[in-house]
Amino acid sequence: MALIPSQVLRVAILLSYFSILCHYKALDMPAHQTYGGSWKFLTFIDLVIQAVFFGLCVLIDVSSLLTKGADSREQERQLKKLIGLRDWMMAVLAFPVGAFVVFTFWSLYLYDRELVYPKLLDNFIPQWLNHGMHTTVLPFIIIEMRTTHHKYPRRPWGLAAVCCFGVGYVLWTCWVHQVTGVWVYPVLERIAPLARAVFFSAMTAVICVFYVLGEILNSYIWDQPHTEKVKGE
Repeated sequence: MALIPSQVLRVAILLSYFSILCHYKALDMPAHQTYGGSWKFLTFIDLVIQAVFFGLCVLIDVSSLLTKGADSREQERQLKKLIGLRDWMMAVLAFPVGAFVVFTFWSLYLYDRELVYPKLLDNFIPQWLNHGMHTTVLPFIIIEMRTTHHKYPRRPWGLAAVCCFGVGYVLWTCWVHQVTGVWVYPVLERIAPLARAVFFSAMTAVICVFYVLGEILNSYIWDQPHTEKVKGE
């Protein structure tokens, strides 16, 4: 038996995301006042994705509790739809985007923080909030994967959806630059146009890799007992 029920963990994680989003939106940062606002940053988009995902998880938990013992095919059908949406979000958005944000942020930060998170931002963003946006996302989503089995879509369809998200964000970033004349991230200012295209392609490939890693991890966690059982037989 788990020390903390998964339902309680989901509520706690959801509340933490609400707190992070509220504190982030309350920051008086010049970048928030320009075109695109917070929505031009992948970190903020990821926070919204995670909050919506865990909100959906909590909704499913509550719905399951309320419909427990009820003999209603319609309620079961609606619940299955919610579970299907939850699993799709986990596979295509929550895990790959969350892992991508954590990996790319800290990789660039350790190489040269000025490329992604200039020291000037320390005057606006406290350390705990920075970690809430760029660190705890990954353990939270792994906890969810470990406590609940999620059905992944067929890999080609999943990768296609992840690619659409990645390309969509790249196009959005380019549009923001077209309107404002400023790239969202300092690293994009420092590289040539050709290198920028390679960078965008590489980042899209990386997020696809994280999709596959999430699928493999999910299978490892949930297929392992079955595998051991088969071997034992």
